[in-house]
Amino acid sequence: MSQKKIFLVLIALSTFSLLLHHGGHLNLTLEAFWLGCPSSAVSSSQGSSGPAKHTSVAFLKTHKTASSTVQNILFRFAERNNLTVALPITTCDHQFCYPRPFSAHFVHPHTTPPDIITNHLRFSRAELRRLMPNNTMYITILREPGAMFESLFTYFNQYCLSFKRVPNGSLETFLDHPWSYYRPEEKDSMYARNTLTFDLGGDKDRPSSEAAGYAKRFAAEVERGFSLVMIAEYFDESLVLLRRLLSWDLDDVLYVSLNMRTPDSKSRLSSENTAKIRAWNAIDAVLYDYFNASLWRQLRAVGLACVEREVQLLRQSRDRLVRSCFGGNLPPLRSAAQITNKELRPWQPSAKVAIVGYDLPVNVTKKGHIPPRDECLKMIMPEVQYTRLLLRSESLRYRKRFPLRSSQQTSRSVGQVRAQRESPAPSLIPRPSETMARSTKGALRLSQ
Repeated sequence: MSQKKIFLVLIALSTFSLLLHHGGHLNLTLEAFWLGCPSSAVSSSQGSSGPAKHTSVAFLKTHKTASSTVQNILFRFAERNNLTVALPITTCDHQFCYPRPFSAHFVHPHTTPPDIITNHLRFSRAELRRLMPNNTMYITILREPGAMFESLFTYFNQYCLSFKRVPNGSLETFLDHPWSYYRPEEKDSMYARNTLTFDLGGDKDRPSSEAAGYAKRFAAEVERGFSLVMIAEYFDESLVLLRRLLSWDLDDVLYVSLNMRTPDSKSRLSSENTAKIRAWNAIDAVLYDYFNASLWRQLRAVGLACVEREVQLLRQSRDRLVRSCFGGNLPPLRSAAQITNKELRPWQPSAKVAIVGYDLPVNVTKKGHIPPRDECLKMIMPEVQYTRLLLRSESLRYRKRFPLRSSQQTSRSVGQVRAQRESPAPSLIPRPSETMARSTKGALRLSQ
């Protein structure tokens, strides 16, 4: 056989092997070509000559919006690519001293300079720009206000006083007369009205006479500051846009849903109550409608057929990953008390609501079977445990690099936060009296 024929046979074998190994990526490439999709729809496999992956991301983690699932995607991407995730100092627990406006002083010094930030915080553009690289992409996610508020009411029923004082914990009772229970500057009041607006750094209690105009201006401001606003109801479609924006592989955005409630913890909303929720959370409603429309403009610009096919490929790839990780279907959903591995137990807000997590399947954990890969376990790991795990690993890496500097920086950072807590907190909402001002200061301190 001539050298030319041998060379052609080798190329054919290599191509066939590549097709088997990267079937999802090449399918996406070929489908994109035949459907006439924009070139950015082609997923670049590892080691390819495609555009470099974007690695500087600030994700504003909003409440009860599927944001824990996005956070898990970002955590795993950071670990695979040896990136640094900004994490809270220990006195802030697993959030950046929320609900205080974010400060760079809330970031653990062993997790700087960061590539990614994704734990809960109240948005402050100036402080994030101080911390993050200049080319950072700012991302967030919103959810339909009715479903979101029902989830907030259930989840924070025993923490938010505006909810706790409602007779029988009735959402309908609260919606009939919200001002009978709501106190704007009370502890955890941000969960009881316009929570998205508050998380984004806005004024959740703008007077109703000004709310419509303020909401439109605030939506435009958010649009200028964020590269992508995802929508929870169209989560996979949003991931298509996220993957394209960051030039990531399809495998980089695979996920399983996290931090979910049991079905019996959810209330079915009537159209009347949904309308009341939207009226009570009027600024959030404007934000959601604005960015839902924006999302679909972006999807149409890509081409709905291209988006639909990429969503299908994403789900197929996710199913393959689940089979690879867990030997078939996802691990069964269990209540926290039923989960044997403490690293997989989700945090429970109260006895009145059950947050479920994943337990390892018997055929994986019993003797004689290989346990899931580290990546597989982390895909089902709750936020609190994953945050602690990352902090340990990043602190270890930091101490190896800077053995003398680490203890000094930790002490200084903790001291700065304590000093801030002892000083008067800035008002988040206009205060009509000194009594309400004292209430705000106390509420902010108690909420940390």
